[in-house]
Amino acid sequence: MQRTTVCRSMSGCAGCDRIVPNMALEAGSKLGPYEIVDLLGKGGMGEVYRARDPRLNRDVAVKVSHQQFSERFEREAKVVASLNHPNICHLYDVGPNYLVMELVEGEAPHGPMPLDAAMKLARQIVDALDAAHEKGVTHRDLKPANIKVRPDGTVKVLDFGLAKVVDQNRERSGSEAPTLTIGATQPGTMLGTPAYMAPEQVRAKDIDKRADIWAFGVVFYELLTGERLFQGDDLTDVLASVVKEQPDFNKAPVEVQRLLRRCLEKDRTKRLRDIGDVWELLEGQVENRLQVENLPHNKPSKIPWVAAGVAAAAAVGLGVLYFQPAPPVRVVKTTAMLPEGVTLAPGTPPAVSPDGRRVAFAATKSGVRSLWVRDLDALEARMLPGTDTATRPFWAPDSRWVAFFVSGKLKKIDVTGGPALGIADVTGSGGGTWGSKEVIAVTAAQGIGMARVPAAGGTLTKVLDAPLSRAPWFLPDGRHFLYTGTTKEDAEAAIYIGDIEATEEQNAKSRKMILHTESNAAYAEPGYLMFVRERTLMAQPFDASKLATTGDAVPVAEQVDFTTPPTGAQFSVSRNGVLVYSSGGASANSQLTWFDRSGKSLGTVGPPGDIQWAAISPDGSTVAFDRRNGSEFDIWLHDLVRGAESRFTFGPKGNSFPAWSGDGTHIAFSSSRTSAGDIYQRALGGTAMDEPLDTDELTKRPTDWSRDGKYILEESNAAGQTRNDVWMLPTSDKKPVRVLNSEFVEGEGRLSPDGHWLAYRSNESGRNEIYVVSFPTPTAKSKVSTSGGTWPVWSRDGRELFYKGGDDKLRAVKVRIVGDKFDAGLPEELFGIRLPSNGRYDVSKDGRFLVPMQVEQAAVVPLTIVQNWQAGLK
Repeated sequence: MQRTTVCRSMSGCAGCDRIVPNMALEAGSKLGPYEIVDLLGKGGMGEVYRARDPRLNRDVAVKVSHQQFSERFEREAKVVASLNHPNICHLYDVGPNYLVMELVEGEAPHGPMPLDAAMKLARQIVDALDAAHEKGVTHRDLKPANIKVRPDGTVKVLDFGLAKVVDQNRERSGSEAPTLTIGATQPGTMLGTPAYMAPEQVRAKDIDKRADIWAFGVVFYELLTGERLFQGDDLTDVLASVVKEQPDFNKAPVEVQRLLRRCLEKDRTKRLRDIGDVWELLEGQVENRLQVENLPHNKPSKIPWVAAGVAAAAAVGLGVLYFQPAPPVRVVKTTAMLPEGVTLAPGTPPAVSPDGRRVAFAATKSGVRSLWVRDLDALEARMLPGTDTATRPFWAPDSRWVAFFVSGKLKKIDVTGGPALGIADVTGSGGGTWGSKEVIAVTAAQGIGMARVPAAGGTLTKVLDAPLSRAPWFLPDGRHFLYTGTTKEDAEAAIYIGDIEATEEQNAKSRKMILHTESNAAYAEPGYLMFVRERTLMAQPFDASKLATTGDAVPVAEQVDFTTPPTGAQFSVSRNGVLVYSSGGASANSQLTWFDRSGKSLGTVGPPGDIQWAAISPDGSTVAFDRRNGSEFDIWLHDLVRGAESRFTFGPKGNSFPAWSGDGTHIAFSSSRTSAGDIYQRALGGTAMDEPLDTDELTKRPTDWSRDGKYILEESNAAGQTRNDVWMLPTSDKKPVRVLNSEFVEGEGRLSPDGHWLAYRSNESGRNEIYVVSFPTPTAKSKVSTSGGTWPVWSRDGRELFYKGGDDKLRAVKVRIVGDKFDAGLPEELFGIRLPSNGRYDVSKDGRFLVPMQVEQAAVVPLTIVQNWQAGLK
């Protein structure tokens, strides 16, 4: 339990063989010549004990550090020990890792206090600082916790000059924030307690006695008002407040406001130079006030008017001399290059931590996509183990945990170390956000909408019937959140407000639209709605308490990457003015590419673009695909024989997800012209018109069309009933019928060439897997995949079934059908593919794979980091 250390004390006990513990001491144990009596508490340097010095027959305070002291510290401690002042706690002795000090009986001062009571304490604090400064000793960590007031009113200032050697691994004491110590006391290091640190300490510059003068001003204000002058939700907010915010002294008595302003000048060259001069800014005014209060009330006096005149004149003079405007906060823009061989994964936005210290992003290396984290004060990013194939990261409010989606799961990982932990089953997500109340809002698979789940883990609870909702972002209250989506009444994408604590019905009634845009949105302090319009990042004043915009949007950054929803704009903002975005790598994010079974590229089809869905005609001569045209999708046709490309649909609104009829004469597709998703068909030919097939209130898309032309398969959601289901639409009567009706999420249905077997994706096992059932009556069922799977596609001869595994690798399964019996072999791994968020591949007659492959971003595309972006608003 203990280790032996040779004591190197200044008191002449060098060479003793006393043991120096590195853990809590018990009463009666020895530390050098000192006998431990009891534990007094935990201070900045470690544990503090009452001990007995038998040589001088007195009680002392022993403060034990978690590290051994250096010889340099011993030399500096001797200087501190030379201080001899009634208001300074005496340092008696120094051991290998402990200090022996005067035992001060008393309490730390707390405000609010009357002015005269605060003045009595302040005078003694000033006297202590003045005496130390005369000998070249600065305190460096003045705060109420380092001040004790004895029962007789005597003030003792503790730990003089010792802040520079306080151990980095100190523990928090009560409500006091920890003393920050980074390295030794050279330029470029930072030490002090955040709420009492001078701006130059926050910036890790070399400090002098003027840092003590600043700290005195902060302490004095706190004694007078009982409130912290610089506050924040976390350490970063406090430090930012010290550097940027101008203090409001209106709560302090008017007699001391001049003094406080001189002590708390952010520019130390304008700050009061000597603590002993503080009374020149105070005493005369206080004396005048006290004299006026003692005058008889029936005797009018000119003193108040004279004093007011003097004060006014002084204020004018001070306004000229001292109230210079603070240096303007500047926008700082930098680029973060990625490690060699690492490229940003297209289709997943970066995420800056709430404290602005780190950015998480998905990136690929050697063909494997993982999560990476870059500390903004570090030179390199680092990969988080256990995050292969992860996407769409978002941070916890404490900036320690980052959540992400992988293989049908929502997980979280501690970025300081540890394994990835499961939170919930979530398929096909359009993003998530982690609120201050430890609740996560998340969008689930197509048709599910928005749900909540405890950050500690659990099951999803639906809160929004918005099947195309995506990209939630919590507002500061931890209850309301922004999200992008569509409604049955308004098919145009827009930013809405949701309530995580409300029911699905309540949210439907109170849904509030903010503005029309397909972009994801974020809230940034002190009150801006952030979104992208035509690749320009915009900031619009927004009142989070009223849930409404309060002004016009202004540009922040141009050429911000924007990809197909649900991914959207590639940006993120922190609470404290850090903006991160990518630019130049996602404007053309997919390319139709041919591959053989080994993964060898056999060429491309047409130019790259925002493409998500590829479907080869039954005769193999034409490819139908949807490509974004401006803000909406339309369907295009590519003639594989002649290489010609033509547009097939022309709006209105978006048209996507093409499915060929069995004879190749028609294409069914999803359209948002009247709702979030209706089924239409159009015949090939220049004069054909769009024909509605299924236009009820449900959101749906076609996934296949039987070869005999009798059925169109749909993926759809019935509001208030089951989750995503597979439906069939008979072309004869056009009355949709649910094929699969369960509590699980099912979709991506594809029919075997003979039309008797339906392959689909379901999460009934807890993750997405591929199943096959008989069709049109689903009786016999078989599980095909073994380790996760999505997007099943049959070979043209029906002898193989392909699917994308949970690791993004394409797999093939041999199938054998005899009568009404279906038999599947073991999956064979083929090659890795990178599909867009709504991407689907297809297979030709000769066994080639046509994949809308996400284009790798160039290695030279960095992340752009902007600090203090609000300062650049016009």
